[in-house]
Amino acid sequence: MSHKSAFVAIVGRPNTGKSTLINTLVGEKVAITSHHPNTTRSTIRGILTSPGVQFVFVDTPGIHKPKTLLGGALNTMVEEGMDSVDIAIMCIPAVEKIGSGDEYIARAIAAKKEAKKICVITMVDMVDKSKIPNQLLSATELAKKSGFEWDEIVPLSAKIDLQIDTLLEVLEKYAPEGPAFYPEEMKSDRDRDSVLADLIREAAIEGLFEEVPHSVAVTIDDFSQRENKKNFYDIHASIIVERDSQKGILIGKGGQHLKEIGSRARSEIEKNLGGRVYLDIQVKVMPRWQSDPKALSKLGFTQP
Repeated sequence: MSHKSAFVAIVGRPNTGKSTLINTLVGEKVAITSHHPNTTRSTIRGILTSPGVQFVFVDTPGIHKPKTLLGGALNTMVEEGMDSVDIAIMCIPAVEKIGSGDEYIARAIAAKKEAKKICVITMVDMVDKSKIPNQLLSATELAKKSGFEWDEIVPLSAKIDLQIDTLLEVLEKYAPEGPAFYPEEMKSDRDRDSVLADLIREAAIEGLFEEVPHSVAVTIDDFSQRENKKNFYDIHASIIVERDSQKGILIGKGGQHLKEIGSRARSEIEKNLGGRVYLDIQVKVMPRWQSDPKALSKLGFTQP
């Protein structure tokens, strides 16, 4: 019996629903989500294995005009994430007009001659149904302007699981024959510390405003399992910011905000690890780390 497999890149501008889509497709949280743009800072592979087919979804940072070295590094990750994929999914939200950022991404997709090209209109639950046909037409025009045609356009809502099955049917239709690349039970190829750091960052940026979320990075400094205690873990982590004022915001009066961050993060980490967690978080200042090549390298970002 034949088997299919496909590497599927999920691309789009910041805040177009890419991470929510990949989590829904995979069936569990493999990418953090936030209302802040560029929450995703690494190429995340989510894996869905069904009888006869395996999809490796590559969630990428939102493509944007970079203002810092970090921004350039994120765009580089997107380019690398789109290399050698079988299918490219572009996310276009139903709630926004198509603009120059979308045109830039569509031209990048056009250059992937061998890849099947799927347009996903996201967040359709947030607009009146009468507005969706206009967005479908705009997406069609976007491809035409960029020199190609979509193989399929699928309007959906990952938030309420609307049309997700339809998208999976479309993906299976275009997936080439091939072996499974990952074990059936595997949902992501990310290492443990990257996942934990992201869960802490997700908790830290909730409720923050303006430039502060972009200045937040997280490192896992130590991870250990308690002696004689199964499923009990000690984690020491650092939240990195660029200025003392940002440090003060994250800690809060009497350390209250940092306690709230720790509580939110610990809850998600315990779900992820399937055990109890002691979490110690320090807040450290690393001036202008987003534009410092040495700091970016230390934090694990690839230079453009």
